[in-house]
Amino acid sequence: MSKEQIRHLIERRLPKAGLVETALQGVQIFRVTEAIPCVPAVYEPTIVAILSGAKEAVLDGEHHVYDASRYMLCPMTLPVEAGSPQAAPDFPLLGVTIALQPRVMREIVIEMETAAGAARRSEAATARALALASWDSGFTLALLRLLELLDSPLDMAVLGPGRLRELYYAVLKGEAGGAARRAFGVGNEIARTIDYLSTHLHEPVTIDDMAAHVGMSRAVFHRRFKDATTLSPIQFVKSMRLNNAAMQIAGGKTVSEAAWDVGYQSPSQFSREFKRMYGQSPRVWTQLAVGSR
Repeated sequence: MSKEQIRHLIERRLPKAGLVETALQGVQIFRVTEAIPCVPAVYEPTIVAILSGAKEAVLDGEHHVYDASRYMLCPMTLPVEAGSPQAAPDFPLLGVTIALQPRVMREIVIEMETAAGAARRSEAATARALALASWDSGFTLALLRLLELLDSPLDMAVLGPGRLRELYYAVLKGEAGGAARRAFGVGNEIARTIDYLSTHLHEPVTIDDMAAHVGMSRAVFHRRFKDATTLSPIQFVKSMRLNNAAMQIAGGKTVSEAAWDVGYQSPSQFSREFKRMYGQSPRVWTQLAVGSR
């Protein structure tokens, strides 16, 4: 019943297609009524819960489909392709996204790791990025209690931070908890590296630079990075740059502006790598992006 209540809460506030930033910090609700193919995107640390329809994310060729039976946790910034290929007016995609606050997540993870000891920390070491988890009772109730605050500004102001913390805790205890603990707990070097990369995309960054940033050897860093993200460090940087460029082009920037913004000094190199990644030249991508707006 709680999940049905969540769906009604969202439908009441969003009767038509759109994306709305709620008064709760970092919480958005959305409704999609037209099919959207998977296109380049960059997922920030977030939780996405679907109440109707299905959403798809592709990371390194692996398809992750999540719907009303499984929510998605992205504990670190990742270059993906995302869309909702099945959305339609009579079968809308309806859901909510909750941004993860790193400081709060770290506080909860450290408390949990301190209480659980080494057994819980070793469990987190096998987790992977972009995790899907079943809607257990703890998560469902915590999400309902959070969204119920939207009806009262006073309740939102007083109880909002606590309810958000409750939801984070439910995620950490659920099936996706290992991925979250890996990103925010002790030994989160890969997540910290990704945070660093996300703000330095326009700069030349080598594997040695990344490894040195977290105090690892090149070999150990490469192995742990690929284990956490499924991508090698160089593949990750390239995907982040190209996905960001594709999003900028879709948003109206010129090809040269987008290439420069993500660190490409050579337009020809950018065009080659863009076409290799997406199967289309930047010029064709621009035409398609403009035509779809």
